[in-house]
Amino acid sequence: MIDDSQNTTHFGFETVREEEKAGRVQGVFSSVANRYDIMNDVMSGGVHRIWKDAMMDWLAPRPGQQLLDVAGGTGDISFRFLKRAGSGHATVLDLTEPMLIAGRKRAEAEKMADSLDWVVGDAMALPFEDNSFDVYTISFGIRNVTRPQDALNEAFRVLRPGGRLMVLEFSQLPNPMMQAAYDAYSFNVIPRMGQMIAGDRESYQYLVESIRKFPDQETFLGMVRKAGFENAKYRNMTMGVAALHSGWKI
Repeated sequence: MIDDSQNTTHFGFETVREEEKAGRVQGVFSSVANRYDIMNDVMSGGVHRIWKDAMMDWLAPRPGQQLLDVAGGTGDISFRFLKRAGSGHATVLDLTEPMLIAGRKRAEAEKMADSLDWVVGDAMALPFEDNSFDVYTISFGIRNVTRPQDALNEAFRVLRPGGRLMVLEFSQLPNPMMQAAYDAYSFNVIPRMGQMIAGDRESYQYLVESIRKFPDQETFLGMVRKAGFENAKYRNMTMGVAALHSGWKI
């Protein structure tokens, strides 16, 4: 039983102590690391690739920029960023080392290892100095952070003046009937896919539940502004299944 005096958060639909969540999230992603990219394709029918390309279109990477890709896992966003920029450097930070190992193998295979660093670390306490990066991205990761506001505050700290924040995350559909249909798919199909493809139903049950616990678009926009970002905006992807939030450190 959890003492009322203890700080708590959610792990999917379960209430847990804050200090427990990071370890449990690590367990989820360690379990699915080798099949993570394949599951993303299956779960979304490949649509996540369109969302990530839209993220790059809005971000418009420039040559020589320094990217920090938080909760970057296997480096999917970093690879896209570097290819769009033409030159530059990406630092991929993730709490889960097996995800980074999978990404490093991909970087070596694509002969891009010199353009990437792989760092095990916590989004709420980044191991970098102030004003270190031009761009900060986090894709389908911030809902897994124990205190998302702390992660946004850290993003503001490590970005240089003129730096850009971009967050891609699952969100809420504005139409209740559409949301109900999407929930039915998510809760009934995705955990079964996780069992069939990754051999792990429980991890994908958590991932579905974590989407429902994440703030809606306007609430999260307020959190971005609270961290200090200006000209903060968002765009819905696929009618709000996902959303892109953008902000600038002025």
